[in-house]
Amino acid sequence: MDFDLAKVELLQKALTCSAEELLSIIPQASTEILHAALKNPLITESHLLAALRRRDLAEESIKRIYRLSQTETSHTLKLAVAAHQNSPAAILLGILPHLHLFELLNLCLLQSITPDHKLAAERTIMQRLPLTPLGNRITLARRATPLILEALLKEGDPRLVEICLANPKLKEGVVFQFLRSSAATAETISMIARNQRWQGRANIREAILTNPKTPLIWFTLWLPAMKLPEVRRLLASTRLTFAQKKAVEDRLAGRHS
Repeated sequence: MDFDLAKVELLQKALTCSAEELLSIIPQASTEILHAALKNPLITESHLLAALRRRDLAEESIKRIYRLSQTETSHTLKLAVAAHQNSPAAILLGILPHLHLFELLNLCLLQSITPDHKLAAERTIMQRLPLTPLGNRITLARRATPLILEALLKEGDPRLVEICLANPKLKEGVVFQFLRSSAATAETISMIARNQRWQGRANIREAILTNPKTPLIWFTLWLPAMKLPEVRRLLASTRLTFAQKKAVEDRLAGRHS
């Protein structure tokens, strides 16, 4: 009975206390007390942000915060709701279209974000890429996640390719697929061939030397150091141009001389 009375008193306090007292209640309140505090007429954005900083915040509590008029009119609160690891998927999907490009990226980079939430934010970014100014895409490429980097690299713009190649999050498989795609050009192929991180990887070098757009200079520079079985395998590629194939045949002839 004493416990119930104490609980009633705490609920009453949460409902009617001052704004200053709310700040001391919210960070440590139980779910039930917190829900009562959310009904306090003096609750403000600062109080709600304090609640959203709680890692133990329940999904139901986030839903209640999201439905408040303060959240409806506050971009800061919407962002905080989206950033919370326990935010329901339906709420997150409703908020993502209203966030700025780099706010979305910051969400993707949060250590606490769930894989599903991260993927939703990444997809929102990728949907916007066609209408995103080049300067923003370049900035994005410097910090982007592997999935966003893949989308940026696929655009094939040399100014973007250069930045993507320098991002340590870029995966070898993505570079390989780019080299096998129609988006690769002589200029961007040479960028990859010159890049110290990528030029020494066997798969990447093979993809470069079997691309019909690869400038002959890379055959001249690389063929002498290649082992005979590698050169023969290269000659078997059906993608080589006449000039590329001749360079390979000449190298094989030289090995036998």
